[in-house]
Amino acid sequence: MRTLKQYTLIVLKGMGMGAADVVPGVSGGTIAFIVGIYEELIFSIKSINLNALRLFFSGKGKDFWKAINGNFLLSVVLGISISVFSLARLITYLLINHPILVWSFFFGLVMASTLVVAKDVKKWDWKSITSFILGAALAFYITIAAPAETPTAYWFIFLSGAIAVCAMILPGISGSFILVLLGKYFYIMDAIKSFKLLIIGVFISGAAIGITTFSRILSYALSRFHNCTIALLAGFMLGSLNKVWPWKQVIETYTDSHGIIKPLIEKNISPNELVLPAIGFIVFGFVLVYALEYVSHKEK
Repeated sequence: MRTLKQYTLIVLKGMGMGAADVVPGVSGGTIAFIVGIYEELIFSIKSINLNALRLFFSGKGKDFWKAINGNFLLSVVLGISISVFSLARLITYLLINHPILVWSFFFGLVMASTLVVAKDVKKWDWKSITSFILGAALAFYITIAAPAETPTAYWFIFLSGAIAVCAMILPGISGSFILVLLGKYFYIMDAIKSFKLLIIGVFISGAAIGITTFSRILSYALSRFHNCTIALLAGFMLGSLNKVWPWKQVIETYTDSHGIIKPLIEKNISPNELVLPAIGFIVFGFVLVYALEYVSHKEK
């Protein structure tokens, strides 16, 4: 039985996940892995099944809540929601006005996260090495794919939520960046900032369906093929470093509903400014990961 202090800590971990998910290139799953709640999160989401729903609709609310690890899930979702709704405006402002320093921090964070996750692979054999290479290649390809022009119909918003949330729980593959590829990142961010509840509701509905379905696949893989799955996730992180490289040149821009010009397509370039501050933020992100890992292990 967890204490109120422990659940408060889980809320804070959820806030870390939400802050990461707002950034196109960083995954909330990465943060979940670092702070030690990843596998519990996946298995808890998986537990929302027909048996649990039968308990709920038969009036056995307490049994339903226990079956789905409700206190844990509520704490994580609460933390994510607090971050997304409170930090959406701040993160987009920082990405526009201080992009090099923001990307530097996340570059260090993702780089260290790759090492932390890779340590969880018990045996590096040809299967796990192959999984690692495939994960890195897939994530790298996703980072160089061009954003698509897509409709704003509600069915596509629903589908975008279902696809993006699968990436959000995969370390290394950013759900926000998947939204960029689907042409819906700024559309959803504007909806959140403007409290367009219908769009947010449709998106969340798609996310709910997507995450409950995908969590079953992921939990099965973690149970049956743990080493290869973890190696694949570590590869995702390594491949995603291409997206969070701090120095970029804007190729194409986007004007949001408030008339603000924002970058849409960028390419990586050699370090050309703010090199020393950027290195400092990379080191900060790197050290922060190991500090969080230390705290999580101490808590366990």
